[in-house]
Amino acid sequence: MPNIRLNRRHVLGLAGGATATLAAPALVSAQGAAIKIAVALPRSGFFAQAGQSQHRGALAAPRVLADLGYRLELVHVDTESNADVARTQVERAINDGAHAVVGAFDSGHTLAIAQVCEQRQVPLVINIAAAPQITEQGYRYLVRNFQTGGQLVSNGLRLIGEVSTARNLNLQTAVFLHANDTFGTAQRGAMDALFPRANLPFRLAESIAYDPRANDFAVEVTRMRALNPDLLMIVTRAGDAIRLVRDMVRQRFEPRAIISPGSPGLYDQEFYDALGPLADFLMFNLPWVNPRADMTQALEREFARQFPQNRFAVDSFNVGFTFEAIMIAADGFRRAQSTAGPALMEAIRATNIAQHVMIGGPIRFDEKGQNPNIGSASVQNIRRTPTVVWPSDVATTAPVLPMPSWQGRS
Repeated sequence: MPNIRLNRRHVLGLAGGATATLAAPALVSAQGAAIKIAVALPRSGFFAQAGQSQHRGALAAPRVLADLGYRLELVHVDTESNADVARTQVERAINDGAHAVVGAFDSGHTLAIAQVCEQRQVPLVINIAAAPQITEQGYRYLVRNFQTGGQLVSNGLRLIGEVSTARNLNLQTAVFLHANDTFGTAQRGAMDALFPRANLPFRLAESIAYDPRANDFAVEVTRMRALNPDLLMIVTRAGDAIRLVRDMVRQRFEPRAIISPGSPGLYDQEFYDALGPLADFLMFNLPWVNPRADMTQALEREFARQFPQNRFAVDSFNVGFTFEAIMIAADGFRRAQSTAGPALMEAIRATNIAQHVMIGGPIRFDEKGQNPNIGSASVQNIRRTPTVVWPSDVATTAPVLPMPSWQGRS
């Protein structure tokens, strides 16, 4: 792979794209051609905040990847936070000549797209989607460069144990609160299976499901407050996390720590804007960007150039995984030198990328299409900025625990 420190090329050699047929996109094998990638994300609707963040990653990707010798053309697809729209729009993009698909954040949307890609023999590179069944149903035309729900919870619980021991928290009880959607239900299943084997020094008092479209969390917070756990573990997204924190503040429910074992929402700009200092000190255990990697630094520079009003630190999770998914598809094309579905998919499944953006080992895929080498970190909101606080070898500051009171924050 060329060194990321090479001078930038300011002209992208993008191919025009071949004429599509209803059966499959036209094949490309010429040396100077580009792969046409449909990037399917929820840029409007319920998941728009995360979808727009990922979209910024897709927009920043071509110039950085061009500097690495990749040739690609992106087609941006809005799934509108709707599985049926996702399926229809991806089908249309394939008919219009897309050779590969990247997406789609929500696990339900990703499963809908996977069915289309399998039927059309078009590779799907999953940027973010954690439901385990995605890689358990025998699909041959997908790979996932993201942790499964089980991996998120397993790594998340391990990090909770490590950071609580390091800070001498002496936790006794915990409550697990999760959304009742596809992702949250998968996380609940993983928690039920993995917590008894995690050997953590605290007891899980109860697991509570909630409707993410509910207007408030008064009932759930009252129930949790009666249990009075030391630790609240949550699986949320930004909108429902905002309502949850507000109800916790109103009811003065203050556990010693609030940590997500692996979910979005707590690092979104929407979360910071809505809650201000109340957003601080919540933690989440997730795969995260490696700030020391040359490629991360190049991506951050390009992101800052294109989006000076946005913060890379806030967008980096969504940006990093979307960037890597696009790179995986482009890397497969560079090695296959063909967009024929079987040949391109074979090359993508043989991916071995050592230099990349996210924490962890080389990007590789097992027989199910899962990358097992993705690492996780404990990230805490400090001054409304997601900050790596554990493990110590990648942390930029120490964790603030126990969590300070809601009252008197400034």
